[in-house]
Amino acid sequence: MNRARLDEHLADLDTGGYLIDASQDDANQLYLSGFTGPDPFLTLYADGEIHLLVGGLEYGRARKEATADTVERHADYDYEYGGREARNDMYARFVRDKGVESVSMPPRGPIGTADALRERGIEVAVDTDDRLQEVRAVKTDEEVDAIREAQRANEAAMRAAEDLIAGADVAGAGDDVKGVEPGTLLHDGDALTSERVTEEIEVTLLRHGCALDQTIVAGGAQAADPHDRGSGPLRANEAIIVDIFPRSKATKYNADMTRTFCVGEPSETLREWYDLTERALDAALDAVEPGATGEDVHAAACEVYEEAGEPTFRTDPETETGFIHSTGHGVGLDVHESPRLASGGEELEPGHVITVEPGLYDPEVGGVRIEDIAVVTEDGYENFTEYPIEFVV
Repeated sequence: MNRARLDEHLADLDTGGYLIDASQDDANQLYLSGFTGPDPFLTLYADGEIHLLVGGLEYGRARKEATADTVERHADYDYEYGGREARNDMYARFVRDKGVESVSMPPRGPIGTADALRERGIEVAVDTDDRLQEVRAVKTDEEVDAIREAQRANEAAMRAAEDLIAGADVAGAGDDVKGVEPGTLLHDGDALTSERVTEEIEVTLLRHGCALDQTIVAGGAQAADPHDRGSGPLRANEAIIVDIFPRSKATKYNADMTRTFCVGEPSETLREWYDLTERALDAALDAVEPGATGEDVHAAACEVYEEAGEPTFRTDPETETGFIHSTGHGVGLDVHESPRLASGGEELEPGHVITVEPGLYDPEVGGVRIEDIAVVTEDGYENFTEYPIEFVV
């Protein structure tokens, strides 16, 4: 955590404190508390200090692991198991015990907690700016290293996926493989599916201390939908998008990378798209530097496509083909966070970890996307993606 940046961004709150009621699944909660509590707990920032209130089951671990100034348990407020009203009474006592009569809460904070505190005379304001997300956007060196480590695991998983795809046979017209059409990729005599490649990715990530709930292995027309997870047999001569975004089990930080592969001979259009997308990636990365905006980086990618006659959201907000998403996003405790590399995107600062991921899509052709991950530095950027960019494998 960047404590100085936290203090700076929360110092001018119009309330006496900043309160979060959430579990570790909320990135703001994990960032502010430094605690991986699986059940919701309270974290209060007030007068430059961080205070935790957890259940008795988590108390010992919270005292050892949390980055808070104080850690208390429900029993300290004569509560452990009781009804909702008694729990809300405890929450109000906890806040007041820290000399606070008004708090800000994140825009996604529980309405029930906010209303209960208001009923007990504590003023609650909604932090519509989500200040903690702004704080989290600029990473410390330790956070950058954590993301870099997750990226190394990501690249091991991508290698496993590429090896599986590149090593596949291709079913021919005379092959006697039950239920498999000619042109289908084969592995050990069976159709190679998106699900089989995904399994290889997930097993590899587990061996490298990472996990992910979802990944993308989408071929052919499925690759034309940027968020289609992919399913069923993969085929030769079609683009296969593999997008992996793992989370480290130890640090909880994410990484993100996409490559597009093809076994066989891609169409002329797919080759042109791949070359354009690689150029768009280079142009966007060249635009990354402190003081540039996310919109500047997005514009650099769009210009490559637009000059080649491809539609983008920038020229046609209603297009369903072409470059139909932003150029990238921040990565940290959330896989998608600030800053945005898109129209209206904010100014880049040293410490922002971002993806750069241009792509082209059309169900009649398929899809192509290439994504690297980089950190903004004092004089430009450092791309810590080491995985090669190669289409035909």
